[in-house]
Amino acid sequence: MEHNLYQRKTCRYCDTPLGSAFLDLGLQPLANNLPRKDDAGKPEFRCPLSLVKCPACALVQLTHSVPANLMFDEYLYVSSTTRTFRTHFAEYAEDVKSRIGSKKNALAVDIGSNDGLLVSCYEKCGLKGVGVEPAKNLAADANQRGIVTLNRYFDLETVREITARFGKAQVVSANNVFAHIDDIQSVIRNVRELIADDGFFVIEFAYLVTMLEKMYFDMVYHEHVCYIGVTALHRFAERFGMEFFDIKAVDTHGGSLRVFMQKKGGPRTREKVVGDYLAAESEKGCLGDGIYHDFSKRVLAFRSKLNDMLSDIKRSGKTVCGYGAPAKATTIINFCGLTPATIDYIVDDNPLKQGRLVPGSGIPIVPSSHLHASPAHYVLIFAWNFAPEIIKKIEFLKEKGVRFIIPLPEPLIV
Repeated sequence: MEHNLYQRKTCRYCDTPLGSAFLDLGLQPLANNLPRKDDAGKPEFRCPLSLVKCPACALVQLTHSVPANLMFDEYLYVSSTTRTFRTHFAEYAEDVKSRIGSKKNALAVDIGSNDGLLVSCYEKCGLKGVGVEPAKNLAADANQRGIVTLNRYFDLETVREITARFGKAQVVSANNVFAHIDDIQSVIRNVRELIADDGFFVIEFAYLVTMLEKMYFDMVYHEHVCYIGVTALHRFAERFGMEFFDIKAVDTHGGSLRVFMQKKGGPRTREKVVGDYLAAESEKGCLGDGIYHDFSKRVLAFRSKLNDMLSDIKRSGKTVCGYGAPAKATTIINFCGLTPATIDYIVDDNPLKQGRLVPGSGIPIVPSSHLHASPAHYVLIFAWNFAPEIIKKIEFLKEKGVRFIIPLPEPLIV
């Protein structure tokens, strides 16, 4: 494959020419494209996975872009799998509704609506929910369950269809999807077109500063083209006639932000927290380069620590399995060169992933019944953001002497 085809020469937010990468995680497969067992050994699509910072607006982003259809036409991640996310999105919808006020049947559009979890929460709050989801399998499933979902990308045609059918939106949301879109400039233009003048846009994303401070480098994979800080996003919003009015910290993905913005001159006043975040990023050095080079050194040190820990375990004759096959597991596994010789299998509660393989590694993904049938001596929790929930669920293994490994921010045996 000719990797240069996918190289990004200019910043996705401000079009400034990009320099060289500060972190290189190597040639990696697509994190959520899980091969079937029959495909074991067949060549997989791989593309460089590296991070670069824009010298002008400070956006951290991938050096390469993979065509969206290769990643999103069929999608195996489902929001509703965990109780954590079901609770999270119920709270999210209540937060949105409280900001809309007493308007009846206000339109709430969710971009990248997945299986319709947030859209259904909007409906329960008395809003008119509409989802936009490019993955055919997820959109079909949502529609079948009565959740109105357009199976398409969020382009101008989609905006026109929504406006014609339902009118202008009081709120447009994009959760853990705003960072996935290569042509993000057209998205913010389309959002402006869709929201009413007194409406607002809310996005939620894993926060760059948390990723840097807590060493969550496994959040880097090809779907996540941008790693968002408040400064870069604020500059981007202003460029397209939008302004922040509030920011809320939330717990998802190890530490995320929910950012609210409206059209410039909109009815809501800017909360003090917006200025606080901008000042804090400047003080922490997020506009310079040193913090990023330090992060890169720590990522390389992590690889040595995890590989040494697993080698010691294997040398002592013990076995290791994994729990959770989220996209972040693909990044760790391929960066560290893990194989079925290191990790016997990975259990995952999502039936869409069971019977498949972790991309690039050949490690099989199996149902959690394997933990009863053939428990390993150590369980490496790849879905570390759900570690408390997972450990509680498989607590019975402790009686059998099984130990748990939480990989980040430092490999830790508990």
